[in-house]
Amino acid sequence: MMISTRGRYALRVLADLATHDPGAFIPMKDVAERQDVSLKYIEKIMPVLTKNGLVEGVHGKGGGYRLHRGPEEITVGEILRLTEGSLAPVACLEKGAAPCPRAAGCLTLPMWTKLDGMIETYLDSVTLKDLLPSEGGNEYVI
Repeated sequence: MMISTRGRYALRVLADLATHDPGAFIPMKDVAERQDVSLKYIEKIMPVLTKNGLVEGVHGKGGGYRLHRGPEEITVGEILRLTEGSLAPVACLEKGAAPCPRAAGCLTLPMWTKLDGMIETYLDSVTLKDLLPSEGGNEYVI
């Protein structure tokens, strides 16, 4: 599993929204400048985040985006599943994958299944709030 720029940038954009004047609509132009990410690339990510209820947007003067829920309610796992699709470490564990004819005798399947569960559990335990700077700094770096 390799997290793409789409997933990493979505995390950075949402963390930026949570950090800068939560509750206010923030222009993506400002986020793009702070995060050093192309505005065009961010504009491709935002519809997925809006459609799935992570952010809400307003067009026109004074418009922008803001979090739809608190940063403590949004998990990294949720964000990455929206932007990456599957987080499975091997193709046979992806949702909707065809049954593997070798599964019954696969010696490595239990290991991959356990790793998949660990990845899901860990990413679902980290919230957007956990990524934000605190007085002593944060333990996560994105």
